[in-house]
Amino acid sequence: MKVLKFGGTSVANAQNIKLVLEIVNQKAKNDKLVVVVSALSKVTDLLQLAAAKAAANDEDFRNIVAEIEKKHLDTLKELIPVSEQSSLLSHVKRIINHLETLLDGCFLLGELSPRTADTILSFGELLSSYIIAQAYQQIDKNAVYKDSRELIKTNADFGKAGVNFEISNQLIKEYFATNESRINILPGFIAQTLDGITSTLGRGGSDYTAAIIAGAIDADQLEIWTDVNGMFTANPKIVKQAQPIANISYQEAMELSHFGAKVLYPPTIQPVLRKNIPILIKNTFEPEAVGTLISDHVLSKDTVVKGISHIDHTSLLTLEGPGMIGVAGSSRRLFEVLSQEKINVIFITQASSEHSICIGILNSDADNAEAAINRAFEIEILQNKIDPCIVEKDLCIIALVGENMKNHQGLSGRMFSTLGKNNVNIRAIAQGASERNISTVINERDVKKALNTLHENFFEENTKQLNLFVMGVGNVGEKFIEQIHNQRKFLKDNLKINVRVIALSNSRKMLFDEDGISLKDWQSTLEKGEAAIPTEFIARARELNLRNSIFVDITANSGVSEMYEKFLKESIAVVTCNKIACSSAYDNYKKLKSLSRQYNAPFLFETNVGAGLPIIDTVKNLIASGDKVHKIQAVLSGSLNFIFNNFDKNNSFHDVVKEAGVQGFTEPDPKIDLSGIDVARKILILIRESGYEMDIDAIANESFLPAECLATTNNEDFFASLIKHASHFEGIYNEALAKDSRLKYVAQFENGKANVGLQFIPKDHPFYNLEGKDNIVLFYTDRYVDQPLLIKGAGAGAAVTASGIFADVIRIGNI
Repeated sequence: MKVLKFGGTSVANAQNIKLVLEIVNQKAKNDKLVVVVSALSKVTDLLQLAAAKAAANDEDFRNIVAEIEKKHLDTLKELIPVSEQSSLLSHVKRIINHLETLLDGCFLLGELSPRTADTILSFGELLSSYIIAQAYQQIDKNAVYKDSRELIKTNADFGKAGVNFEISNQLIKEYFATNESRINILPGFIAQTLDGITSTLGRGGSDYTAAIIAGAIDADQLEIWTDVNGMFTANPKIVKQAQPIANISYQEAMELSHFGAKVLYPPTIQPVLRKNIPILIKNTFEPEAVGTLISDHVLSKDTVVKGISHIDHTSLLTLEGPGMIGVAGSSRRLFEVLSQEKINVIFITQASSEHSICIGILNSDADNAEAAINRAFEIEILQNKIDPCIVEKDLCIIALVGENMKNHQGLSGRMFSTLGKNNVNIRAIAQGASERNISTVINERDVKKALNTLHENFFEENTKQLNLFVMGVGNVGEKFIEQIHNQRKFLKDNLKINVRVIALSNSRKMLFDEDGISLKDWQSTLEKGEAAIPTEFIARARELNLRNSIFVDITANSGVSEMYEKFLKESIAVVTCNKIACSSAYDNYKKLKSLSRQYNAPFLFETNVGAGLPIIDTVKNLIASGDKVHKIQAVLSGSLNFIFNNFDKNNSFHDVVKEAGVQGFTEPDPKIDLSGIDVARKILILIRESGYEMDIDAIANESFLPAECLATTNNEDFFASLIKHASHFEGIYNEALAKDSRLKYVAQFENGKANVGLQFIPKDHPFYNLEGKDNIVLFYTDRYVDQPLLIKGAGAGAAVTASGIFADVIRIGNI
């Protein structure tokens, strides 16, 4: 089954509707169809104007109603044979009379509530869909009309209601499961609350209606029929040489639509993206044109930059002042104010000093936003801690969009250079959070020149070279190098990243090659290297002074972790799985983060917690988006989870710990894992990344090991002590068995306190069924209150840890 949506220009008049009917008729020969239609062109604007005039006690609203009535009656008369018009004309007039009654009410009351506005605006789609359904029934009597309000249920946020997908999907599925007609015609844009009140999905919501239905019924394809040949590389009305884009990803389409590509309503993509349903944008007036296919598969020959889009009539609001520096919650307060005023933020940028925040909004919201912000920060403004909100109007946001832009260096420089050479002043700059766009704010008067200049001069790819200095080539390091070796061609061909290993070092030898070390037989080559001297390693890296240099620490050595500061000060990025630095004294942790910002050198340590799982990155995103973590519960040791999952009556504790080491799940010194210090370090890092200040000695470590085991100084003595105290471990196991529980080593943080220790986990606990070497983390935040955010997966092992390090390297390549 396919879902077809026809926009306002496609159904502007009887002549256009006849084209629509022909397209539908041809497609119905091969597919069962759902046809969603918009209001006739300009009718929604007329309805909005009529409502505003009525609420303002302006009698002119009656003339607008008359115009709307004539438009629909004329259309119907052209489409329907005279012999069948009478009852249909009467039905349309009854709908118009109902509309006029509502407007009379607005006129008498002198007001227009959001709820009433939605009801009034719904008449456009109700009229168009009824007329089009009646017209198509002249071709096929089995075609049926269905009111979308009976299928799509929303909340009561009138104007742009939120869809209740659980109920809506069920209703849609049930309807289409029992409906045998090959053609179903529905109005777009409109929906209904659970109380039966008409609501709307936002301007452009007919696309959304079609996507909701397509997602619910698992449609083969969603087709958006409009008046252009798909999505273009730029606005063809401004840039005459713009070309349609044949293939584009869902994410790229979302970015372009957000930044003003009006051919697609931004929320449309979400319902079909989840189901991987392709979207085809076609031209009603040139149906033979290829159009644009939006899917998760984009041809590799496509260019890195997919398009240039823009948003007109925008304003910049700047909030700045010394009182914002280091003050937690300033950004949250600002965005809360805007949210309360229902003001949509379309652009955000913040100074790295935290001295100012700059946001882009529509001109129409600027005055309201300015007043609301000044009210919210009134005390700080009176105390001269923050300046009154600065507003600049009549601006435009231009965005360069492409899925692979993040993997290429030089694009933003070329963009700004091109604009600068053409005297286009840039007021603000932002890299999109999705890393799929580069946005700039310019004066509105320069839009045409800027778009044409960029389109003419800005489609050129560059390959970014990353130079790695790798220390630590044990189990994880070996897998990391193997992954680089296997993926080098893929990264270069697909991500335009050229990864070279410039230096390798273990505890005995180090090897440097400015042209890149051959990874085919690197082990034997390293053995021929010079003696490993850490200070010399740093000096050689500094001396080479290569661009995009990255120091990769794959050790558990405290001395190596102390080298990070020197690398960062040389603008050499640091990627590490070594937990010692980030769990060291809080001042040192903050210092390293500060140096990273100061010298523009990334400091990434995703694998410090959960190996290759995106745990730290998730915390960063939560905090960056204004959320606050209140509580953390976690099983953070893949090695301990493996040990306690395999420790039973048939496998001694000693033997299971030995096997964990053989499998590469424990540190070289297994006591680091079993003593709980490794878990304590991990929870400490999560606490710090969540915005809390804490040191390792503040974490209660409730060790399950006997004192004699903890007191050993080498692995041989440690394993001997495990055998000696076998009865101790058997006792713990038997106690868990008696309590019908499983043993898990759990880390917890709540109310400013943290602890780690072995716990008896009952069957109804989320940790009970955690198998193998998996980790699990539960985050309780402002947004995730009743049900925590859960991250679960393999948390130990050389291959997954190496892949996490590799991912951090690629992140740097994408900056």
